[in-house]
Amino acid sequence: MKTVVGTSMSTTVLATVRTALRSALTSLLPLPRRGGSAALSLLPLTERVPAMAAPCRMHPAVYAIEAAVIDWARRTGLRADPGVGYHRMAGRAFAEFDAAAAALFAQWLTWLFHLDDELDEGSCPLDIFPGMLNGASRHPLEAAFADLWRVTSARMSDRWRARFAVGLQRQYDACRTEADNRAAGRMPTLEEYPALRRGTVGPYLYDLVEPCLRVEVPSWVQESEPWQQLVRACSDVTAWCNDVASRPKERGDVHNFVVLAMRQLGLGEREATAWVLDRIAGRCQDMHKAARRLPLDDLEPKEARDVSKVACAYLAAPRAHLDWLLESKRYA
Repeated sequence: MKTVVGTSMSTTVLATVRTALRSALTSLLPLPRRGGSAALSLLPLTERVPAMAAPCRMHPAVYAIEAAVIDWARRTGLRADPGVGYHRMAGRAFAEFDAAAAALFAQWLTWLFHLDDELDEGSCPLDIFPGMLNGASRHPLEAAFADLWRVTSARMSDRWRARFAVGLQRQYDACRTEADNRAAGRMPTLEEYPALRRGTVGPYLYDLVEPCLRVEVPSWVQESEPWQQLVRACSDVTAWCNDVASRPKERGDVHNFVVLAMRQLGLGEREATAWVLDRIAGRCQDMHKAARRLPLDDLEPKEARDVSKVACAYLAAPRAHLDWLLESKRYA
């Protein structure tokens, strides 16, 4: 007698088999080496985190966004390597919004990663930070910052500008702490690292979503516990994913979540990476829990729509960032 398997059951079985096969194949892959893509180690997240299961839609005007970034970078004296593809990260995170929003965010990403690289290489002094907002710095990065700041800040209130300045100060303080740690040969503890990393990643990056979308989150919402949880969780997810992808480039630097797990927990590289992925998956859950708790019902309809737009951009960021890490030659 022929046994007929129901459609829902067969779908479940096939999904289970696919997951098992993918997990088995992943376990057989060698660890990424220098010159390979450590970002591949992030692929298990697509099985574990529903919001990261499918690739982000790319903005239909991605080539116009790329052209806008290249033109801006040349005008301000920065490099804009298309193979690195900051425009593609922004094109995914802002796929549902206009091209101007994605282009402005991509320009800020280009500036931020230039700053990060030059700080790591020692070619950019830390004292660039205090003079950034008042134009006192003479470093080439300051001119590019001034150009972006002129366009961005004109759209926003004094309260938002003050919030951005606080974020810039937090990055300076975190970078100073990292520099002091390196000079003293000290590594942060696993408990200290998340807060430190939120500083070095550029806390103001998340504030920039608002001017890109030409909206402003009411201050009482921005200061609310759910909103702060959403932003912190989004920052942790993107920063820790970046740590996994960039680990081969660290050249012995301990300011990396995978490296710290290896040294402080006595784990091998594969086990330490899995330990970090567990925490990334947990923070993705925290993001969505926080988003569901946002006080949208207490806002006027237009304010609620504006806040929702910003929150949606945050929720899209982890998968947009993952897609970029997997394709960008920055981590190849």
